[in-house]
Amino acid sequence: MRVILDTDMGMGVPGTEIDDGFALALLLSESDTMTTELVTSVNGNIDVESGTYLSLELLQRLGRPEIPVVRGAAAPLVEPEKVRGAPEAVRREFGHHTPAPGYAAAEIARRVVESPGEITIIAIGPLTNVAAAIALDERVASSVKEIVVMGGVFLGRPPSLAMPGEFNWWVDPHAARAVVRSGAPLRLVGLDVTLQVRLTREHAAAMAAGTGAFGPFAGECTIAWLDKLGRENPGDPEAGEACAMHDSLAVAALSRPDLLTWAPAHVDVVTDEVGRGVAITDLLTRSDAPAPNAQIAVDVDVEGFTSYFLERITAL
Repeated sequence: MRVILDTDMGMGVPGTEIDDGFALALLLSESDTMTTELVTSVNGNIDVESGTYLSLELLQRLGRPEIPVVRGAAAPLVEPEKVRGAPEAVRREFGHHTPAPGYAAAEIARRVVESPGEITIIAIGPLTNVAAAIALDERVASSVKEIVVMGGVFLGRPPSLAMPGEFNWWVDPHAARAVVRSGAPLRLVGLDVTLQVRLTREHAAAMAAGTGAFGPFAGECTIAWLDKLGRENPGDPEAGEACAMHDSLAVAALSRPDLLTWAPAHVDVVTDEVGRGVAITDLLTRSDAPAPNAQIAVDVDVEGFTSYFLERITAL
């Protein structure tokens, strides 16, 4: 299976979000069945410049420097004023890395259209690059084998009034709406299931004690992230003890589909500020329901995923 990973990579800077990095590591651990032929960066949890450098750094750390990284969108589709640059400390430490030439949306579109039915996109950041690729060439939606998206909340409540939609869809709701309306084959892995799979300090210790070279780094990053969560949420005693593995579960949707339960749905996305990024989900129970445009994850084998994840990561 040929895969493009679209990511807002943060792993590698102490105290930054770690699940994108684990998703890339998990994907590369499945090299017997999945070929990662491209990584694209996007603005989201981190600015796109930093995310590009960190993707290149992590590929090098994982022994796969030959996989190209193409820089993507620096801001949401209709909000160019939200461009951010990399902190100077990130430029000093990682700025020696050079991405492949071009633009992520154009490279995604080119590869997908040149190989119809062969390439799967795993999108684990805001959907800006994917939406732009679809807008660049209308054949992308019909030529992509599948788009697996980490994003949305479909059966539960939005996380907060300040951020009504799930983060990736809240950052660029117009892009999320464009993708779900595109007609492309979609599987959506939302917070309904990702919040159930948790990485703990005990898991971090197990990774650090693993046989591979990646484990100690992974354990260190996990502890730093949990420490930050604990500091930022002093009233929540569990905040610093475990974190959700959102993005890795999107990879598992391809590598271990048996771990997730799916349901057809018709999904749309709110783009106004009051409900920014909220997923509107029709479970198709009425006789006049619209046609499904996605499969949504509705349940997960937590123990099975955790065992699979730790087995793969500790061996890297």
